[in-house]
Amino acid sequence: MKKTRENSKNARDEGKKFFDPMAVTWAEKYDVQLTKIWNFIPENIAKVIASLAVFVLGVSINGDWIIVWLHFSRQLGYHQNLNGTSRWRDLSLAHFKLNNLWNFIWPSIIISYGMYILVGGFLHWYYYVRQRDKPEEWKCQPQKWLSPELEKNEILWGSFTLFLNATVSSLLACYISNGGYSTVYYDFGEKGWLWLILSFPLIFIYQDYMTYWLHRVYHMPFLYKRFHKLHHQYKQPTAFSVTAIHPVESIHIQLVLSAPLFLVPIHWLPFYVATFYAYYHGIIDHSGINFKSFWWQPWQPDAIFHDNHHQYFHVNFAFNIYYWDKLHGTYRRKDRVYHEGIFYGTGKSIEAATTEELKTDVEERTLENPLAYREEMMPFKFSEKEVESLKKAT
Repeated sequence: MKKTRENSKNARDEGKKFFDPMAVTWAEKYDVQLTKIWNFIPENIAKVIASLAVFVLGVSINGDWIIVWLHFSRQLGYHQNLNGTSRWRDLSLAHFKLNNLWNFIWPSIIISYGMYILVGGFLHWYYYVRQRDKPEEWKCQPQKWLSPELEKNEILWGSFTLFLNATVSSLLACYISNGGYSTVYYDFGEKGWLWLILSFPLIFIYQDYMTYWLHRVYHMPFLYKRFHKLHHQYKQPTAFSVTAIHPVESIHIQLVLSAPLFLVPIHWLPFYVATFYAYYHGIIDHSGINFKSFWWQPWQPDAIFHDNHHQYFHVNFAFNIYYWDKLHGTYRRKDRVYHEGIFYGTGKSIEAATTEELKTDVEERTLENPLAYREEMMPFKFSEKEVESLKKAT
């Protein structure tokens, strides 16, 4: 435990010296002042504020808030088609139904970055600064931290991908605002109340199952090495890792998940309830913090589930419905060995693993935090007897 705290302190000291161009970790400089203010806030209210911060970051980080604003305005009868007056310099934009495009792009990017820096900085302080000396109480991998270089790297990549995602959201919002084709409707009863109610679980299942398969496809050797490997540099993920994805992969996923807006009759409300739920848990799952799902979410894995994915690479591909992994045989098992070189999600049997693979795997399992699991015990850790048996077998 003492060694862990010393490593945490060293990592923090190194991080202070390391240049952070996006200043997302600005809160470290004001730790003393923020702590004094925070101590005046009742504990229950403080937890609510932290949860709201995660939600705000989730709904703003990809710029989708601007599409929701558009749909909400139309729901209330405002913000009709912005056809505008076509001038010679607007002809190309008008042709693609993108009049007033910059009125969408700038707010989307500015607010997305603002939330990324301010709310992201707050979350970084709340856990990674304020509670850095006791990682065993909250961190999924309490003995391991991202290096300052990787922290900088994830912020740079996350910021670049955020910019592109916010731009895509702006294009979609502008296109729909100018009367572009979509299958979105605004009268709650237009397609019947049964369809409206069913839309909530159906769109959620569609988005999550598509994400499972897209994620799994990007873990195929060719695509992993050229695209998704970038995201797996962060073996101990943080909330900033959620957007630190290769731009090609991120935009691909964004467009596939947005497809129902143009393919099936869908009210905007269930679509974005499901979308923001996924964004919220995307931040939770990448946070590296031992968040647990609530009693009313039997489908939702705890944060350690995706943390395991980053630690062991090619396993646990699902996000919000872990049954997909159970169904397709890619759910992590105790009797299998996993590492970056073992593809396809099923791992390698202990009998087939090399001595070095077994040694590394056993060591990795000791780095997990038992408090991150539902029963507060490590279901994948080998007992001393099992370790001895493994040694004899190899």
